[in-house]
Amino acid sequence: MRGSEFAELKAFVAVVERSSFARAAEHLGLSPSALSQTIRQLEDRLGARLLNRTTRSVAPTTTGEQLYSRIAPLFRDMADAVAGASAAAGQTSGTLRINTLGMAARQVIAPRLGQFHRAHPDVVLDIVVDDRLTDIVAGRFDAGIRVGARLEKDMIAVRLTPDLKMIAVASPKYLEDRGTPHVPTDLHTHACINWRLQEDGRAWHWAFEKKGTRLEIAAEGPLITNHSDIGVAAAVQGLGVAYAFDREHVDEHLARGRLVQVLDDWSITRPGLFLYYSNRRHPSPALEAFVDCLLERKPRASVRRLK
Repeated sequence: MRGSEFAELKAFVAVVERSSFARAAEHLGLSPSALSQTIRQLEDRLGARLLNRTTRSVAPTTTGEQLYSRIAPLFRDMADAVAGASAAAGQTSGTLRINTLGMAARQVIAPRLGQFHRAHPDVVLDIVVDDRLTDIVAGRFDAGIRVGARLEKDMIAVRLTPDLKMIAVASPKYLEDRGTPHVPTDLHTHACINWRLQEDGRAWHWAFEKKGTRLEIAAEGPLITNHSDIGVAAAVQGLGVAYAFDREHVDEHLARGRLVQVLDDWSITRPGLFLYYSNRRHPSPALEAFVDCLLERKPRASVRRLK
C-alpha cells in the first residue's frame, strides 16, 4: 500500500470516529478543506461514496460502514502496538476516548485531570459526558464509566468507588409547607422531582427498602429531568422531594442546611461507579494509566468480567 493510500484510509477512519470533518482535521493536523480533498480522493479511487455529509453531521454510507468495520480494527491494533512500544520506552501517548456519567465526570475525573496530564502529557483525553446507556463499542470509545447496575454485558469492569447510597431530600421550606413524609407511600401526597430513564424514556420508579420490605413508588410532581443537577437544584428551590445519589452535591446542601434528608431508614444503596471496556480488546497503556490515576495510584483494582 502506498503512503498516500494509507493516509486516505487513516483520514476516513478519523472522520467516522469523530462524526465531524472539523474534529477529525484537528486530530490529524490538517485543514478541513485538505481533509475533505483527501476523502474525495479516496472515494474517487474506490469508485464509491463512503460518507453522507450534511451541514450538521457526517455519517458513513453502507459501503463506508463496511469499509470502516474492516479497517478500523487494524488501525486500532497499530495504535496499540505503537502505544505499547512507547510504554516500554517509558512513554505513554495517544488519544483516550471516555464516555462517562455526569456524576463520574464531576466526582472522579475532573479533580484528577491536572494530575493525569502532568504524569502523561502526551495523552489526549477525549471525555464525552453522557447520562444515556451509550454502546461504547459502537460509539468507538476506549472505555465508559457507569453505575454498576447499568453496565453493558460482556465487559471488563474496574470498580472506582464504593456502593452509592440513595437519599430522599427536600428543602426546609418545602417540608414546613407540606409536612414530612415518614414512609414511602406518603410520597403519593407530595410533589416529587423525578428522573427520566434515557434508554426507554420512562420516568424512574423510586425503590425503598426496610427490614426486608421493598417498595417501589411511581413518583409524580412538577418536574421530570434526565440530569441530576437540575433535580437537586429544584429540590433546593423548594419544588419538591428528590431522590438522588448522596454524591450528587447533596452532601454539601445538607451540610449547609439547604436540604433535609427524609425517609432515611428506607434509603437503599446502589452499586458504585465502574470503569468498563470491551473484553475483546486489551486495555491500552493510556487506559491503564488513566485507571491508575482515577484510583489515585493505588495498586490495580480487581478486574471482573460481566456475564
